[in-house]
Amino acid sequence: MTLLIILACVFGVVALMVILGERFGKPMSDEQQAKFSKASRILVFVILFAAIIKGLFFS
Repeated sequence: MTLLIILACVFGVVALMVILGERFGKPMSDEQQAKFSKASRILVFVILFAAIIKGLFFS
């Protein structure tokens, strides 16, 4: 029962984020989108590299 309550809360919060994002969000400019794309690529690489190092040395 607790799991169903947690899932309902998560679903409600995600639905609220989507509704508020569509209502109040504004589109990104091309420059801002390119900046986020470059930063996210670097962060994914760093996280992947850290997970590999953790798996090799700390498991």
